[in-house]
Amino acid sequence: MNKPTRAILHDMRQLAEDAQALIAATADVTGETAAESRKRLSMTLERGKKLYGDVSAKAYDTALNGDEAATKYIYHAVGVVAGAFLGFFAAHRCVSKRPNQK
Repeated sequence: MNKPTRAILHDMRQLAEDAQALIAATADVTGETAAESRKRLSMTLERGKKLYGDVSAKAYDTALNGDEAATKYIYHAVGVVAGAFLGFFAAHRCVSKRPNQK
């Protein structure tokens, strides 16, 4: 996982922890507005946790499928790379054998 992705995940976890702390800290605050705000924030946190789980599962499945494809078609990939190198060296050799043209 690259550094920006780790930073985003860290920030999202920190935001969820701060939101949960806010809910706990305002538990004794009475009033319809405060109760409604806590309820909406709790629902948003639950949706965020579900979304995070879904995205994590999809990312894992995608990485697994990519790994399986790379393993299954490894000889194809090696052949393409070898062909590219051979083409490059053949072209370089043909250019270096030409007489200097002005």
